Amino acid sequence: MKHEDIKKVLEEDNYIGEDVTVCGWIRTIRKTKNMSFIELNDGTSLTNLQIVMENNALDENLKVGASIAVTGKVVKSLNKSQKVEINASSIKVIGKCPNDYPIQKKKQNLESLRDIPHLRVRTNTFNAVFRIRSVIAASIHEYFHQNNFIYINTPILTGSNCEGAGEMFRATTLDLDEISKMAYNPNLNKEDFFGKRMNLTLSGQLEAEAFASGLGKVYTFGPSFRAENSNTKHHAAEFWIIEPEIAFASLDEVVEIVIDIVKYIFGRVLTECSKEVEYLTSFYDSELYNRLTKLVEEDFATLDYTEAIEILKKAGTNFEYPVYWGCDLKSEHIKYLIKVIYKNPFFIANYPKELKPFYTKLNPDGLTVASSDLYFPGIGDIIGASQKEDDFDLLEKRIEELHMTKEDYEWYLDLRKYGSVPHSGFGMGLERLTMYATGMDNIRDTIAFPRVRTKNFKL
Repeated sequence: MKHEDIKKVLEEDNYIGEDVTVCGWIRTIRKTKNMSFIELNDGTSLTNLQIVMENNALDENLKVGASIAVTGKVVKSLNKSQKVEINASSIKVIGKCPNDYPIQKKKQNLESLRDIPHLRVRTNTFNAVFRIRSVIAASIHEYFHQNNFIYINTPILTGSNCEGAGEMFRATTLDLDEISKMAYNPNLNKEDFFGKRMNLTLSGQLEAEAFASGLGKVYTFGPSFRAENSNTKHHAAEFWIIEPEIAFASLDEVVEIVIDIVKYIFGRVLTECSKEVEYLTSFYDSELYNRLTKLVEEDFATLDYTEAIEILKKAGTNFEYPVYWGCDLKSEHIKYLIKVIYKNPFFIANYPKELKPFYTKLNPDGLTVASSDLYFPGIGDIIGASQKEDDFDLLEKRIEELHMTKEDYEWYLDLRKYGSVPHSGFGMGLERLTMYATGMDNIRDTIAFPRVRTKNFKL
């Protein structure tokens, strides 16, 4: 069916006086004595298009949620909220909608909408959220393309553990129900599809390092899976992560790129999604617009981990988790630093080596590593940057110290054996970026179909 995007009809002046066909879903329908007014949305715009028609042409199937095709003349609107409307000459119902349609005009609770992720995108809220998410993703690709990075796709199935942790989903073709009835078999992994244990990836960073060793500047953009037993607002079992890796680059150089791309992303959001930001500022987060503007305009401070510990020790606050050098900073610690010390995103650098993955480059003090995490108010860490260990002997020693299976990392060590170079990169979570850009305080509201730990999995 040939039709025009509602966004184009609303924003381009050349449609006035023309007959057009538009399609969409009815958001609201209002009747007066002689006329009816339909608010129509096709997903191309946050703003609805008003359809005006005489009541004698009204179809009983024109209800909220129904999909329709409208043909009529585009005219200047008397409604101050939009420039144009359509005087309908014909309306065809494409898909009927019964009275139990769960999306109604009134503002609905976000938690209840999480139970119907397949329908919630028809609300203004999720229309705005996922439009912003799309612009964020597009701006990331554009930034890297403009700066001569090569886009690569890394494996989802992996035999190695990038983070050195045990929180991975196993991927297997073995019949687990049958295995549970069998006696212990120490060679079971050899009978699996790949002849060894395989998992869903935590990160594509190791493979990105391999490509950076030949292409110089690369980035990955794909899904990550983490089997954390966590049910917080900021964690999900499946999320999307962006991971650039740059050969011949120090940590300081990569931090400059982090700052540049963050400002680029949020600048694009403010420019291209002004209506969406305005809507979310009005209904969900009154400080959203000001916060995003401040982020784009102001510098980010950098705090050394050791300095952060000293500040927290002198805070005079009874933290639930004790503060000491070597502790993993918790959300309460970060909240204090954000609220009391900084009001804008800031970096914490040079963490103890025990708190970072095995591949992070050791600093000259032998205690800390070349790492820097960017923390955002209300969200926590969104970006983790690090310089990688490029010395073969030091990396091999670290793998042995952590009792990792060396055979799984032979290829990774080869990168240090054959023409090793200093290299650095960072990981950036798409969902947490979207949370900050939209004012959503739950990661489940920034993912189309959230994958989180639950006993009542539906979609």
